[in-house]
Order: sequence, then structure tokens, then C-alpha cells
Amino acid sequence: MSREDFNYSSIKVQDIMTRALITVNPSTTALQVAKMMEQGGIGAVIVKEGDNLVGIVTDRDYATKIAANNLPFDTTVEKIMSSPLITINQGEPISVAAETMASKKIRKLAVSDNGTITGIVTSTDLVNQLAK
Repeated sequence: MSREDFNYSSIKVQDIMTRALITVNPSTTALQVAKMMEQGGIGAVIVKEGDNLVGIVTDRDYATKIAANNLPFDTTVEKIMSSPLITINQGEPISVAAETMASKKIRKLAVSDNGTITGIVTSTDLVNQLAK
């Protein structure tokens, strides 16, 4: 099957997203987040302040903000998170997720269902789907 034969609009974000989410509060330290990422085998955590989702900390944020700037491991995620949190509706086709990631130069999107975050979709999820 060639790429042109495949209908990417038929696959929705909810079909390939990861539903397991870890949320932390803004005062969580970079070291705590790194340990959560390692233990969970994940590359991002969502930052939540009260009921508001305020940002995301990714493995790339860690590398480019903590390691590259030699910041202490007790730096709070509030200082290194990417904000605002960019989301996509779970019913959108994966092509929209890919376009959003490309235009915003990001690799991870929070997935929402009527304003409630239900998961995360990553560029790896998209590549894995393309490889099928």
C-alpha cells in the first residue's frame, strides 16, 4: 500500500495516544521529574496548578534547560516547563496532530476531550503509526 492510498484522516488522535499521564505541581523539582520519567519510561509530565494545566516538562526541556545551563537539580519545574500547554482534541485526525507539532516545533501534545486532558500524543506515536 502506498502512502497516497492510506487515509490518514481515518485515524484519530485517540486511537494512538497514551492514556497514562503523570501530573506534577509547579514546585516539583527537576530531579523528582527525572526520576518519574525514568521509572515510568516516559518522556513528559504535565504540570498542574490546582485544577489548571499550566505546562509540560519534557525530556528535551530537561536537556536544554537544566543540563545545558548547569542548573541545580532542585530547580522547580515551573522554571523549566514549556507553557502554555498546547492541546489537541482527541477526535482530530492524526494528520492535524502532525501539522500542529511541525508548525509549533514540538514533539508532544496533550490530548483533550471537551477541555479535560485524557492523554498525550507524541511524534513517536505518529511515526509508529506510519510504520504499521
